[in-house]
Amino acid sequence: MFRKLALCSFVLLLSGAAATAVAADLTLDQILAKNIQARGGMEKLKAVKSMRMTGKMTVGPGMEAPITLIEKRPHNMRLEFSLQGMTGVQAYDGKSGWTIMPFQGKKDAEPMAEDDLKDAEEQADFDGPLVDYKEKGNKVELMGKDAVEGGEAYKLKVTLKNGDVRYIYIDPDSFLEIKTEGKRTIRGADQEVESTIGDYKEVEGLMIPFSMQAGMKGSPQKQSITIDKVEINPTVDDSVFKMPAAAPAPAADKKPGA
Repeated sequence: MFRKLALCSFVLLLSGAAATAVAADLTLDQILAKNIQARGGMEKLKAVKSMRMTGKMTVGPGMEAPITLIEKRPHNMRLEFSLQGMTGVQAYDGKSGWTIMPFQGKKDAEPMAEDDLKDAEEQADFDGPLVDYKEKGNKVELMGKDAVEGGEAYKLKVTLKNGDVRYIYIDPDSFLEIKTEGKRTIRGADQEVESTIGDYKEVEGLMIPFSMQAGMKGSPQKQSITIDKVEINPTVDDSVFKMPAAAPAPAADKKPGA
């Protein structure tokens, strides 16, 4: 859900590490079980069929864009963001992805580029890569503990079914995700991207982060995302995820005497 949004939106808008010497005091299965329980438990997670989040995202110095993220099982995602009176859209319907980018003079929907499509597919994983990871074809490894924001966190290496690698950091007290890292292809080049996750709040029995920051690893410049409202199981028609047809071209004027 939203824990993936900062990484994904950062990449779309811009269109292995060694384990520490500190030994883990819990097994991987125990950490994953505690993470699921901390998020609200498997039953509550699976009871969520759709989710709508609204908030704002920084897109430049002193500039914010209202955003709306809609997700629906099994693999549907739609992100809208408004800027300068125009609204951009990035969506995935479980098979194909598309965008509307009026800021670039493109008012009609267009298929996503291959790299953006991979990110959209990852975003559309409703429960995230840790839940039912084996059934999804993912591989998860416990890499011990690592330093995060002045403390320590469990470091999990996640190899997705497509071969991409992500690192997810789990707080040892709350067992919630507090940081993610991974390589993303941005403008044709692989970049190390990281996000920090926080301000968790309870929404209908689920713990959901309301704040994230994402950017290039090691860079002080980060894109911030703040969520104002979360709706659980709103009614969402599947059509919002489908790529709309292009607007018909204006009819040519008839010549005199035709």
